[in-house]
Amino acid sequence: MNIKDSSITVNVKDLDKSIFFYESIGFTLKDRWDKYYALLSSPGLTIGLHPTDSEHLKDNSGNVSIGLAVNNFEETKSELQKLAISMTERKEEGGLFIHFNDPDGTALFFIKPKW
Repeated sequence: MNIKDSSITVNVKDLDKSIFFYESIGFTLKDRWDKYYALLSSPGLTIGLHPTDSEHLKDNSGNVSIGLAVNNFEETKSELQKLAISMTERKEEGGLFIHFNDPDGTALFFIKPKW
């Protein structure tokens, strides 16, 4: 797999409040997609903020998931299948997603973003 970028996504209850908080501790808002997602950065780290509710955290690793951007979605999917990693595909406004967990249940996803 050829990872071209990465971020840690933090699921939050209030996107505006969380953006304000992260900016107040030194992060810079890189991009925002309305009420759906925001990317903030500091030297050496990019985090995504994703609004969610308790129902979407059910059977999840908590408030964090690790996002890895890829160029070739089908190749990445094929490689995960060869590794017998259970995954779920999703398509939405932001792009194509493959969700999966590490052996300890930490949520990860590959994304082929539309941006």
